[in-house]
Amino acid sequence: MPGELKVGDRAPAFTLRRDGGDTVSLKDFRGKKLVLYFFPKADTPGCTRESIDFSRLRGQFAKTDTDVIGASADAVEKQDKFKAKHNLKIALASDPEHDMLEAYGAWGEKTLYGRKFLGVIRKTVLIDSSGRIARIWPKVSVDGHAEEVLAAAKAL
Repeated sequence: MPGELKVGDRAPAFTLRRDGGDTVSLKDFRGKKLVLYFFPKADTPGCTRESIDFSRLRGQFAKTDTDVIGASADAVEKQDKFKAKHNLKIALASDPEHDMLEAYGAWGEKTLYGRKFLGVIRKTVLIDSSGRIARIWPKVSVDGHAEEVLAAAKAL
């Protein structure tokens, strides 16, 4: 597993399947800012609130020349249903092999009710227009998070 990402590092390249069956790659966002938010599981309460919040603010992110992608290990078909059910306006990427999740430090050991397991860590990364890590939120609390990320994108 690669070392932990730090502010200033080059963002790890990726190409993933996304909702709708297309692919999405880091290179698609050259010259733009990009928010990658990692969520554990589509259509669970926290992940739904976080995705709705980022979707609601999509227009404001666009005004700052920033795109938003949500990523999880869920299959594309599950992401499609999640996106349609909640009328989400942002791209959802699928990484069932965990390659990109691991590269960004968003796959690791978690504990729930005393049980340890591997899963997606709720985390957000802001990438600047030159493809470098501008900010990392390693442990995300959903309430107010999308607004905090928007403020950081505006400040870049």
